[in-house]
Amino acid sequence: MEPELFSIPVEKLQGVSSRKAEELHALGLFTVGDLLEHYPFRYEDYRVRSLAGAKDGEKITVAGVIATASTLQRYGRKTRLVCRVRVDQALIAAVWFNRPYLREQLVPGREIVMTGKWDARRRQLTVADSEFPDRGGGKSGTLQPVYSIGGGITQDWMRRTIARALDRYGAMIPEILPAEILDRYRFMPRREAVMRIHRPGKESDGAEARRRMVYEELFLFELKLQAHRALVRRRPDGVAHRVSAEDIRAFAASLPFELTDGQKQAFNEILRDMRQPYPMNRLLQGDVGSGKTVVAAMALYATVRAGCQGALMVPTEILAEQHARTLRRFLEPHGVRVGLLTGSMTERQRKDALAELQMGMMDVVVGTHALIQEDVHFRRLGLVVTDEQHRFGVQQRSILRRKGMNPDVLAMTATPIPRTLAITVYGDMDVSTIRERPKGRKPVKTYWVKPERMDRVIGLMRREAEAGRQAFVICPLIEESEKLDVQNAIDLHARLRLALPGFAVSLLHGRMTPVEKDAVMAEFVAGKSSVLVSTTVVEVGVDVPNATLMVVMDADRFGLSQLHQLRGRVGRGEHPSCCVLVADPKTEAGVERMRVMTETDDGFEIARRDLELRGPGEIFGTRQSGLPEFKLADLMDDFAVLEQARDDAARLVARPEFWTSPAYARLRDRLQRDELFAGQPLD
Repeated sequence: MEPELFSIPVEKLQGVSSRKAEELHALGLFTVGDLLEHYPFRYEDYRVRSLAGAKDGEKITVAGVIATASTLQRYGRKTRLVCRVRVDQALIAAVWFNRPYLREQLVPGREIVMTGKWDARRRQLTVADSEFPDRGGGKSGTLQPVYSIGGGITQDWMRRTIARALDRYGAMIPEILPAEILDRYRFMPRREAVMRIHRPGKESDGAEARRRMVYEELFLFELKLQAHRALVRRRPDGVAHRVSAEDIRAFAASLPFELTDGQKQAFNEILRDMRQPYPMNRLLQGDVGSGKTVVAAMALYATVRAGCQGALMVPTEILAEQHARTLRRFLEPHGVRVGLLTGSMTERQRKDALAELQMGMMDVVVGTHALIQEDVHFRRLGLVVTDEQHRFGVQQRSILRRKGMNPDVLAMTATPIPRTLAITVYGDMDVSTIRERPKGRKPVKTYWVKPERMDRVIGLMRREAEAGRQAFVICPLIEESEKLDVQNAIDLHARLRLALPGFAVSLLHGRMTPVEKDAVMAEFVAGKSSVLVSTTVVEVGVDVPNATLMVVMDADRFGLSQLHQLRGRVGRGEHPSCCVLVADPKTEAGVERMRVMTETDDGFEIARRDLELRGPGEIFGTRQSGLPEFKLADLMDDFAVLEQARDDAARLVARPEFWTSPAYARLRDRLQRDELFAGQPLD
């Protein structure tokens, strides 16, 4: 399914009209190659079986002989056709809905094969498919593939069309995997595997075919990451930062606190990469409040001391302004000029900031997506830091990187990544991890309460406010929703203002303008309001040391990692803090999330459990994060295969012959067509 098959349009197939072609295009299927890689996501079992082991409500296929003439009942435009069929010496009722044309064919004494839902109590089969052996052919005795379809495309049409593609073009399916891998794992040939996935014959055929193609899918993905990493390291076209150890020690000594061992180790790994001639590509992950920002500040200081500029890109303006304040506090005493670039700046402010950047008068710039706009130019960009890494797509990060001469990239996330995802999402990156909390950070106690105890929660807010402390109250929606019975920020804000007379209760949500958000947040940070009712815009980064209480409404509607992020907004000051989860979960998963949150505050354990409960796409947002959409592989079920494929790919790209030998030409061709390698020679 290499270039040849991917150059043949689907219109070349018999039965694919221009209208059907448009419907296939809507599914992302443009070529014969696309169609052959449109694998079924499950199979329908049309193999005949006995009634003896059939369970109530199960879909089964049985063979029998029609015993009685059929009766047809009409209900307006709808019909119900019923007859008796002898199956396994038992007489059962067979029912067809809205298929009156079958009445003439249901002749007593005629053999019939039926597939449908079995009602054990009524001894009745509601028939979805039926066929007559005296006609020949049919589905009975087979496993039928079930495909993702849409528009006017039916399962039967998709099955016929893919079958035609296999018959006409199946011989053109090439082998991709190297011979040593095929031998090592005893994989069937690629052509046979594709054939058997679409036409499994028996379950073991489909399982063996899937085993081979899952490995291939994961291997090709890992090969791309490992080859990209190898190419980057072979080309000394990055920024080799020259900064003295004395400068770094002096900066660390000037900080108002002592670095943890984890922070020191992470920074040493980053600095080692920054001194290399190839571009750094490193992920810094750490639990909420582990002190990643300080490590980033040290890296930015190092790039400035080496004569370069640094950029920090964050997802929200609130976070950008907070980071700018933090970096100014750390860096400006050392003569480092820190600027801000966001979408809400006036035209005059923006022009001034752009000019300062281009002329080198600004050493470090903090900004949102505004940093990747075309009119942003640097004098010499040496380091790009992205915060909340998974919120930026691969393309957004690469645009910022192209604004310099292959600058170093440091990506940060406070959502710890389970090993399963680190291999896929960040497979081409080195990973530094900070596991410990800074000295003095107190653990946050977490409680789960039902909504009917909300009055006690409000009483807790009142006590904290009377003591001069502050509270966050988080809601999942801004306004009423007819679909979701959830507490909303606007109504709750009104309720709390009545319940807490004498204390300022403010409101923050995503539909406010950036200026309005900044004003509300500034008041809360300054201690002018005691309670902040908000949607999840405060999830990441917001730092209010005086806040000691986090209340999350309808907490079961949030993911575990998101709840952990919210909990991390408190416990940043000297006073004991707690998090109250208000929820009445109706599902086992919701109850489990509440249980996990009250049992552990380890972000890495929470991330692992979140992955188990929700899956990777839900956590990261597949399209946004660059998380691959595999056609067959499942990151949870096939993790062992993923690790093996990663190791195999790394060994292969480390061998000189991979880049030159004809034996690996198809793999190199596959890489060359990927946008990650656009314009790069693979030798």
